[in-house]
Amino acid sequence: QVTLVESGGGLVQAGGSLRLSCVVSGRTFSNVATGWFRQAPGKEREFVAATTWRGDITHYADSVEGRFAISRDNAKNTVYLQMNSLKPEDTAVYYCKTSSSYYMVLAVGYPGYWGQGTQVTVSS
Repeated sequence: QVTLVESGGGLVQAGGSLRLSCVVSGRTFSNVATGWFRQAPGKEREFVAATTWRGDITHYADSVEGRFAISRDNAKNTVYLQMNSLKPEDTAVYYCKTSSSYYMVLAVGYPGYWGQGTQVTVSS
């Protein structure tokens, strides 16, 4: 049983910062790729960021490039998403995903394990 638990969401004003965390249990964390996705009300879930198990390769959605940073601590089985310069359009439920293949954490439709999500609300 693989379990992902996200935390760190909340309400923040535009221009502010938040750091999301995702703790993965039930598998060898250091061998898996991880990614972050988000889903705003009335919209489809979309890719935000991903990193390999080494953390040596990362990808970001154009909408967050330069503002968000994904990182991981394999000793803590945790992946982070540092979000800076937040905008109201960043408001969404943020989900963590893990998979044995890096390419599978780059898109919603590929197989993987998901967390339950954490709400991020950015006020204007």
